Amino acid sequence: MSQEIAVIGSPDFTTGFRLAGVRKFADVPDDEKAAELDDAVEEMLSDDEVGILVMHDDDLEHLSRGVRNDVETSVEPVLVTLGGEGAGSGGLRDQIKRAIGIDLMEED
Repeated sequence: MSQEIAVIGSPDFTTGFRLAGVRKFADVPDDEKAAELDDAVEEMLSDDEVGILVMHDDDLEHLSRGVRNDVETSVEPVLVTLGGEGAGSGGLRDQIKRAIGIDLMEED
């Protein structure tokens, strides 16, 4: 069974993914994130067809503590964040390690 990529965020953030063929998405306008972002994330986390969940790094700040913990510790789907100040190689390295269980960039 193949799994899909899902994207959650503002319409500006999700549009590019939708144009690239991502079919699962949740548009949450910036002014509604405090009220709707938790529900959108919980829905995607419970969807068995979603294997990768993409969000903007800054949107994690809008999640409640419990939902944020759930999404950051989820193995399937795995969370991939883009943008923001933490978008350096260290953040990507941690995401890859969490997704596959090993550190591909580790030096011997």
